[in-house]
Order: sequence, then structure tokens, then C-alpha cells
Amino acid sequence: MDTPHSSETLHVRCCIAGGGPAGMMLGLLLARQGVEVLVLEKHADFLRDFRGDTIHPSTLEVMHELGLLDEFLTRPHQRTQTVSLVVGGETLTLGDFSHLPTRCKFIVFMPQWEFLDFLADRAREYPHFHLRMLAEVTGLIEEQGRVAGVRVSTPQGHLEVRADLVVAADGRRSVVRERAGLEILDLGAPMDVLWMRVSRHPGDPGQLLGRIEAGQMLVMIDRGDYWQCAYLIPKGSLDRLKREGLPAFRAKLTRVAPFLADRLEELKFWDDIKLLTVAVDRLKQWSRPGLLCIGDAAHAMSPAGGVGINLAIQDAVATANILGPALQRGPVEPEQLARVQKRREWPTRMTQRLQVLLQNRLIAPVLNSTQPVSPPWLIRWLAQRPLFRRIPARLVGIGFRPEHVR
Repeated sequence: MDTPHSSETLHVRCCIAGGGPAGMMLGLLLARQGVEVLVLEKHADFLRDFRGDTIHPSTLEVMHELGLLDEFLTRPHQRTQTVSLVVGGETLTLGDFSHLPTRCKFIVFMPQWEFLDFLADRAREYPHFHLRMLAEVTGLIEEQGRVAGVRVSTPQGHLEVRADLVVAADGRRSVVRERAGLEILDLGAPMDVLWMRVSRHPGDPGQLLGRIEAGQMLVMIDRGDYWQCAYLIPKGSLDRLKREGLPAFRAKLTRVAPFLADRLEELKFWDDIKLLTVAVDRLKQWSRPGLLCIGDAAHAMSPAGGVGINLAIQDAVATANILGPALQRGPVEPEQLARVQKRREWPTRMTQRLQVLLQNRLIAPVLNSTQPVSPPWLIRWLAQRPLFRRIPARLVGIGFRPEHVR
């Protein structure tokens, strides 16, 4: 694949817009089947912080099926077998992954750039895989009622990519989805998330830790020498927090996680704190002739449970399983594209249903409350039962319909 000049045109079997988890995994799987595939990524590299870093047992199972698991786990990461929640100072263990029927009975936390770099390195071993960085999709090429390719902006000029199939894997703000005019069903979200780094000290608590106090929720992920913190706020309330000032915000963090008090001065500016605008939505129809949406482009997930990457990977595996053989021969029929949605829509709906339930029954009431909190007696009782801990672990770690590499 030569460096493009202005108005250059390329021809591939499959063009994937977006080099995130869904796009990179699909590119690897299709190239492995012998399908000529081009992944377009608008950034110069994968180095962006506070992206989804949670890799679940079902994704690790896919890596095992590809023969890549042992090598993958040499990359920097942390592991956890349990999920704990501290409510009003009382610690509850709500999930235990050690009994899952998977090779890896734990969750991995790995910077997303490590995950994507690994997938890109392994995909490049296949001659049919091509990756273009600094290549931003700006529009669709449509001919005779079907999507026939994409228009791309690069530092060298404009590029046209003609493809038998265009896959939109360009995230929750998908340009391809918007250009295709596909209808979105917005399920709503009552919160946004503020991401930040805070130093981790040797005596700090371990494991994945959620903390709930009156009006506050904080999720803390152990990243070795620092905590990756997600502080939940009522949707649209960041401007109010900024008016109150950083000292007041640090005081809020101290109340919900007192052991962080001696290091919160590390948050010197609001630029140290990144906003994730939470959305929960899905497309009513994931495809048009010549075009398929997967991952966040098809269904934006709440950060609850960190399952967005897992669902994106499962979408990619299902897409490769269903469409790969047909793509080896040429264009795929609309009925084949619809099979991907039929396969993946049910687990998407069920996961989003649980996320919306969690938002409405737990997150919104806590964020809107000023009263002291304590665990409901039923949750406290269930958390003491090891068998109960397996249920949330299975829902989060495996999901409703795990996919396997054919």
C-alpha cells in the first residue's frame, strides 16, 4: 500500500473506519481468513488516556483461541478476581471471577494503547492486513443504492477507498453512522464521568474498588503505581463543579476516599481531569447495503461494568464468523449483514437493560441524595454468599452471548 497522493483511489474487500478494539480485532480476524482489509485510524497513534482499559475473561478466551494469550499477557497489566464495593464505609464483595468456565478466571486492566498495539502487531503478520494512521473518514461513496467506499482525509491529501464492505467501528460519535443516516434509539444516562490519575501507595486497598457515600460515587482501578479514578457526577454538572473550585472538588474526593487525602494536590488544574459524556444508545438498524456498524458505532454503552470493549470484541468475532467467507468472494448481501445484527442485538439489548436498571435504581438516587448511605440488608446478605458472587461475575466477565473464533 503506497503513500497516498491527492485524489488517490484504493480498492480492498473490506474497509474498516476506526482503529479501536472492534476495528482492530475485525481487521486481524478478516486478514487471518485471507480477506484484503484496510483499517483507517484518524489519530497518529493509539496513545490516549482514559479509554476503556478493562479486558474481560471472554475477550481473553478469544485471545486464547487465536493462540495469542500467553504473549498478550506479557504486556503490562493488572489482574483482579473479585469486585468490591465500599458503601458507607462497609466493604462488600459483589463479584468473584474465580469460578468462571473460562481459561482466565480474572479481569485484566491494560492501557488500551497496549491492547491496540498488540492487535496491530499481530495483524501485520498477515499480508492481507493494512493499517493507515492519520486517515480520517469524512464521507461515504454511494453508488446505485449501496455504500461503495469512503472518502478519507490524510496529511498527503484526499483518498478514496473503494470496498465491497465498509464497516463503521469509529465509536459513539461515528462519522460513518451519521453520514449513513441511520436512526439512533437514545436510552439516556443520568450521569457523566470525570477521569483522573492519583498516585497509589503501597498501603492502599487492592482490587477493583467502588466507593459510595452520600451524593458521591467513585470507581478506582489499581494501575500499579497509580489509581485510575472515575468520579460520577449528575449529567451536565461539570460547570457547577468548576465554579465551586478545585479545592472543593478535592474535598469531595477526600470524603468518599479518605486515604487519598495526602495526594490530591496532584490534581493541580482542571485539565488534569477529563470528562466522559456518558451515552447509552443503539441503532435501530445496524446496516445498509455495503455498510455495517459494530461496537460503539452500533451501540454506545454505559461505563458500568466496563463492558463496552467486551461487546465490541464480541461484535468483531461474530462479524468475521458470519461475513468472512462471503467477503473472500466479493460483496455481501444485505441479508448477510442483517445476520450480524440478529446475532448481536439480543446480548446488546440485555446488557443495556441491566445498565439502565443500574443507572435508574442505584446511580441516580445516590448522586441526587444528601443522606448518609448504608448497604440495603438484602445486598449485604447476598454479598456474604459465595454462590451469589458468581452471578454478577458471569454477567460482567462473560456476558449474555460470548462469541468464539471459528
